Amino acid sequence: QVTAKTAFLFILPQYNVSVPTADGELVQYHYGLKDLVTILFYIFIAIILHAVVQEYALDKINRRLHLSKVKHSKFNESGQLVAFHLTSVVWCLYVVVTEGYISNPRSLWENYPHVYLPYQVKFFYLCQLAYWLHALPELYFQKVRKEEIPRQLRCIALYLLHIAGAYLLNLTRLGLVLLLLQYLAEFFFHMARLVYFTDENNEKLFNVWAVVFVVTRLFTLTLYILVIGFGLPRVESQALEPERGNFFSFLFNNILFRMSVLLLVCLFQALVMWRFIHFQLRRWREYWNEQSSRKRAAAATAGTKQQTKLLKRDSGYHENGVVKAENGTSPRTKKLKSP
Repeated sequence: QVTAKTAFLFILPQYNVSVPTADGELVQYHYGLKDLVTILFYIFIAIILHAVVQEYALDKINRRLHLSKVKHSKFNESGQLVAFHLTSVVWCLYVVVTEGYISNPRSLWENYPHVYLPYQVKFFYLCQLAYWLHALPELYFQKVRKEEIPRQLRCIALYLLHIAGAYLLNLTRLGLVLLLLQYLAEFFFHMARLVYFTDENNEKLFNVWAVVFVVTRLFTLTLYILVIGFGLPRVESQALEPERGNFFSFLFNNILFRMSVLLLVCLFQALVMWRFIHFQLRRWREYWNEQSSRKRAAAATAGTKQQTKLLKRDSGYHENGVVKAENGTSPRTKKLKSP
């Protein structure tokens, strides 16, 4: 029995409380230090699942494709992230639909702070933190190249900052919708990379990703403006109450602070869009350069064939093994008979 209690500490979310509702009591959860033990357990689960996907899927595909070392590393990275993003998008969409966060957008800021979480919301956040923390030792296990490590560390740090910030500051509802939008765009990007590695002439999915990326950026910016600009300033409790989990709603009552935060959000989204536009311009430039080089090569080949035909025409043609001129006469000079 003691062992069972210890096992539950690792497997199940902790800090459950009974919250009275109109229909009775509802079991919900809040966060605490014991969550670190649960996250540690699911870090090991994520490492095992990572190895399973690598061994039984990605390695078999790599052996068939015979990719170079650089493409091999990128293929493995995108393959792992496609599996993770697809799972997270389906799971996150299920949570936000069943909890009513999409059908009722006002629930994203109503009754803030959202100290008590449903079981599926808390478990989702714990698994997300475990996955991105497991990505740190995977940099060593996957033998990632040194020049790729800073980029991947920045990506991991940004995801951990977003997920942990939403979890600890009781903005889990807003964080769920933002993660859904981000993971949807990332899924199409890494899926397009996988298709490109298998067939370098197939870039159609990159166009799909471009459309999805722009749409999700617009939704993200709209959501920030809606929640920060109009939602949180209307929360009933506008005082600093750390014991109740209300950390900064009073700050959004100040219009100067609210406008500063919105300006930072807009600048960050503009930076992301600028990098996206720069990437698209570079991709289109490479595409047109490749097309122009193919046209030049085709024109050179056609010119060579035309020149060969002209040379054959100038030197006559063969008929029954004898070289004939264009008028059908032999090009040999006739001998004059002596009188």
